[in-house]
Amino acid sequence: MTAYLLGIYQSRYFWTHLALADLRSKWRRSFLGVAWSVVQPLGMTMLLALVFSRLFHQDIVESAPYILSGMITWDFFTATLTGGSLSFVQADAYIKQYRHPLAIYTLRTTLTNLIVFMMASLSLIGWALVVRPQIFGWSWLAAVLIFPVGVLIVWPLATCLAYIGARFRDLPHALGLIMQAMWFVSPIYFEARLFREGGLGAMVDYNPIYHLLEIVRAPLLRGEWPVAENFAVCGVVVAVLSALAVLIGRSAEQKVIFYL
Repeated sequence: MTAYLLGIYQSRYFWTHLALADLRSKWRRSFLGVAWSVVQPLGMTMLLALVFSRLFHQDIVESAPYILSGMITWDFFTATLTGGSLSFVQADAYIKQYRHPLAIYTLRTTLTNLIVFMMASLSLIGWALVVRPQIFGWSWLAAVLIFPVGVLIVWPLATCLAYIGARFRDLPHALGLIMQAMWFVSPIYFEARLFREGGLGAMVDYNPIYHLLEIVRAPLLRGEWPVAENFAVCGVVVAVLSALAVLIGRSAEQKVIFYL
């Protein structure tokens, strides 16, 4: 395991170059370029906040940052997991020529989407500073932890999906349905209180997505520190997914090339 992680570190220039190349390709010949990472979630948030304010009689000033925080985090998850499931397939030329640890290809996808996620977060921080400057404080520092915690969750999960996706090419299509279902049963756009009032509190309390979102929502939206339970649940998820990725990798790493 140590040798495997060392291999990932030693090839860091390779996978960082691939990630940066993906970013350049993403916005090539675009007029706004990287600004789309901020403009797109802001525009969608304004539309959804306007609709939700009429449907649920919510204050648009309160609901908009809640929706925005869920949107940019969920986009990071869906883009990384969907793209991660195809990481080995899309990198087949590299895999057939070089013996790098296969996890670097899902790390490439994770890093690419992490950079987009961090830039999109600027819109959330700016919104919170303009609309609710009174909650600005030291607790905002905790919101930064969403990035490493998010990476530690999606990277091993994307790696597991990549091993499966190399063998079963229908996985990305099935994953779209699964992610859509997860969206409906998670407090991403809809407030957690709506689940609890409807007798669906378990979908909040035992949902790791909720606890991950609380790491950024508690400081930026309420001016509070995330509670220990949020980090504990995320820690358990990281441990389980990492162990699963290691187990799958040990049995499937040498077989992937035959499926490409």
